[in-house]
Amino acid sequence: MNHKMNIQTVIFDLGGVLIDWNPEYVFLDEFDGNREKMNWFFENICTSEWNEQQDAGTPYQQATEERVRLFPEYEKHIRMYYGRWEEMLGNAIAGSVEILNKLRNAEGIRLIALTNWSHETFPIALDRFDFLGWFEGIVVSGEEKMIKPQAAIYNLTLDRYQIDPNTAVFIDDRKSNVDGAIASGMKGIHFQSPEQLKNELIKMNLSCLKN
Repeated sequence: MNHKMNIQTVIFDLGGVLIDWNPEYVFLDEFDGNREKMNWFFENICTSEWNEQQDAGTPYQQATEERVRLFPEYEKHIRMYYGRWEEMLGNAIAGSVEILNKLRNAEGIRLIALTNWSHETFPIALDRFDFLGWFEGIVVSGEEKMIKPQAAIYNLTLDRYQIDPNTAVFIDDRKSNVDGAIASGMKGIHFQSPEQLKNELIKMNLSCLKN
């Protein structure tokens, strides 16, 4: 009996795995390099939970106005969050894109993306990064009104693209999202660096990455 793992579908998260996105690129400057003040703002005003609501489909204008009403003294900074969102988008993570390219040229490997991303800002990324065209399909949380690590978005991805979870691996830089994928029957890799990702995939018998 052959116990070798047969991976046929590789599912990538985008932000933090293939694309560098970081609000620091805008806000550190705005807070005059004071990281403590900036971190307080992200922990209390424009929090990651608040940003995730937009990833789950809340229009960013509505979210901005609600936040401004709650914290009027921070109006300027709150409006900057989506007003200067494009400047928070860094470059492609080159090592990861190289892995994606090798997988794209390998026989019998399907490539899908599953991302927590606002449907309003995602077109900016589509326009900027050509490699997003290499995927057979991209599931965007903001378009689906559901978000990782909810089981529903993994199941939707598997159903939509007729993926057998036993032959799929999911890659994300957030452990909770990887755990969600594993719970839905897939293999999971918690992304830390392109080198680590490459080694993990080689262990899964994706030999196209060896050279």
